[in-house]
Amino acid sequence: MPPYISLLLKVYLHKIVMSLRTLVIIVLSCAFNYVSGQVPADTLRINIDSAERIFLKGNYTLLAQKYNIQSQKALEIQAKLYPNPNLSVFYSLYNSQTKKFFPVGPDSSGGELTAQLSQLIYLAGKRKKQLKIAETNTRLAEYQFYDLIRTLKYTLRTDFYNIYFLLQSSKVYNEEITSLQQVVSAFEEQEGKGYIAEKEVVRIKAQLYTLLGEYNNLISQINDQESELRLVLQIKGSFIFPILDSSKMENMDPALYSLTTLLDSAYKNRSDLQIARTNVEASNLNYSYQKALGVPDLTLSLAYDQQGSYINNLTSLGAAIDLPLFNRNKGNIQSAKINTQVNTALQLNAEATVQENVSHALEKAFANDKMYRTIDPKFLRDFDRLLHEVLINYQKRNLTLLDFLDFYGSYKDNILSSNNIQFNRISAFEDINYYTETDFFQP
Repeated sequence: MPPYISLLLKVYLHKIVMSLRTLVIIVLSCAFNYVSGQVPADTLRINIDSAERIFLKGNYTLLAQKYNIQSQKALEIQAKLYPNPNLSVFYSLYNSQTKKFFPVGPDSSGGELTAQLSQLIYLAGKRKKQLKIAETNTRLAEYQFYDLIRTLKYTLRTDFYNIYFLLQSSKVYNEEITSLQQVVSAFEEQEGKGYIAEKEVVRIKAQLYTLLGEYNNLISQINDQESELRLVLQIKGSFIFPILDSSKMENMDPALYSLTTLLDSAYKNRSDLQIARTNVEASNLNYSYQKALGVPDLTLSLAYDQQGSYINNLTSLGAAIDLPLFNRNKGNIQSAKINTQVNTALQLNAEATVQENVSHALEKAFANDKMYRTIDPKFLRDFDRLLHEVLINYQKRNLTLLDFLDFYGSYKDNILSSNNIQFNRISAFEDINYYTETDFFQP
């Protein structure tokens, strides 16, 4: 190789080293707390049970739905009430013969006084039907509350487990970044002495920078999950550090419950299925109520006339009712009937969805559990044990750069894969809990 080409290559490699050094310093400064294995000072270490207690106690969305239930119960009280009676009174303002305002007297020199008391009477059971509709709406609000709990609890648990395993994965980056930083520091001390090839230094620093970039993406993912979990728990500012019992996770087995058991629980407890059923009931009640509205209501009245009728001081009893000649509420009745058919179809769809959800979740749990059982814990322990030895042997130059980087890459990939398999497994069990609305599996 001509001398000038060798010189240019050395200059080029030196520039790359300096650029990478600057980038490494910047990224290391940004991620110092995580790389050093530290967590924020305001860390909240909780298990899943404590997290759910905080959620049930302080979530504002649940509180709003509770108020909605109370609102519906207030409408039940309103539906029980009878219509108010109506009282009308008429008195002469001015007598044109006597030229007096508000005249008083028994004859033409006096005035006229009339009064009427009337009461609306609902026919065709309208009041009872209104009460049943109000009671059904209350139950519907309660089922919506339970379904909201189910959905938010699923979000809580999924985020909780995801953060746990992402933090486990962050430890791998922690170890490798720390180890590579030690190597880089050692190489920098020997820089210029000719013991270490400059291209090897560049390769190590490039690998370190790649890990820092991956690690930064992982931290961003953790922060996104933390933000969502804090919103569900209504916790401000704290870093949530999940605590899991590994022995309970190990003992979870999808074969503990049959598909029939899971389906029976889902058909009985699924709040969204109860909502669909209640909607059918509500639409049937509304259909009955609309038919009742086609029947006119009756108004009874009691009247008094001082001297404006064929005799003085007339007391009379009257009744009034609309004649259903033009409007028999046919449009609303037809619409209510169609809505009943719509909600019945939606109920059948909800039942089919429940069956598919549960069966698919069980299949998924078996598949993920089988995958998890194929992992040899001894294999991962051996990897952990060899990690430090490989670093020492590389520093002693007993390993080549390619062997060293290959082992570190394999170590990282296997640990990340193992954490992902464990998360998928626990998520599959949580899917069963979610689709049956029953805590069959609790790690």
